[in-house]
Amino acid sequence: MRTIAVEEHFATPAFVQGPGKQFFERFKNMGPRGAQIAERLFETGDKRVAEMDAAGVDMQILSLNSPGVEQAEPAEAVACARDANDFLADTVRQHAARFAGLASLPIQAPEEAAKELERCVRRLGFKGTNINGHTRGHYLDDPFFAPVLDCAVALDVPIYLHPTVPHKPVADALYGGFAPSVSGVLASSGWGWHIETAIHLLRMILGGVFDRHPKLQIVIGHMGEAIPFMLPRLNRNLSPQLTELSRPFSDYLRQNVHYTFGGFNFTPTFLNLLLEIGVDRIMFSVDYPYGSMEEAMSFLRHLPVNELDRERIAHGNAENLFKL
Repeated sequence: MRTIAVEEHFATPAFVQGPGKQFFERFKNMGPRGAQIAERLFETGDKRVAEMDAAGVDMQILSLNSPGVEQAEPAEAVACARDANDFLADTVRQHAARFAGLASLPIQAPEEAAKELERCVRRLGFKGTNINGHTRGHYLDDPFFAPVLDCAVALDVPIYLHPTVPHKPVADALYGGFAPSVSGVLASSGWGWHIETAIHLLRMILGGVFDRHPKLQIVIGHMGEAIPFMLPRLNRNLSPQLTELSRPFSDYLRQNVHYTFGGFNFTPTFLNLLLEIGVDRIMFSVDYPYGSMEEAMSFLRHLPVNELDRERIAHGNAENLFKL
């Protein structure tokens, strides 16, 4: 069974010295586990390929590690994104059968971001872009970002909407007041990342992004960031009569959005996603190096689906969406 993991990460020296510096500082307090994650983020060559071979993963679609460049000053974001994309293009060239790329974009400079996306897709052969959540509290429903969305639609490539920590005022209000370690996890991998991404996507729908761009395709991870659980209620309470959107809420979630594992190897969560969305929009991912390739592969092999559907999830849906 061919397997394509679509949310896998890397880092570059320029990123770690710049926009990613604070994020990487956390690894120093994580002991051997943190050191291992950091090492694996920098390894995009034969050693990573050997790990993929051992686990049975045929291809990784790579994106710059969170928080990406979205929180940086525009000039720094432009330089760091271009550096990361050139690094990734070289990685893909060296292992063209094993890696594909998603562009990092300086979306705080939308015109520059659109030019960079076009360069990455047309010249470097990338398959889309990865955007790490909000940009200093601003979301993709803001018309400010229209050049990026216009470009993605024109190039017919998807946007992977990856989590980031909520905007600081939000994080302080909702997740503060506990021990720093507890607040930190609650605001990120324990809850905040997922709800933040869900809110981002809901804002895009309510802001009319998909009415203006009906062909735009978004990818979210973590089995849908809790959205599938809420889908029936969203669909009922946010009716077209209220929202003045052109379609029922659920149509956008079933026609403009794709969903990946992202380390959520939980069967009940998967079944909820499958029942609400359908198999044709679910894709395999590991969230490497944070997730285990072996664990993700075991979960994939034991999903309660028929073999044809398992093949769609493992590789077929990703091949169609990313034109692999």
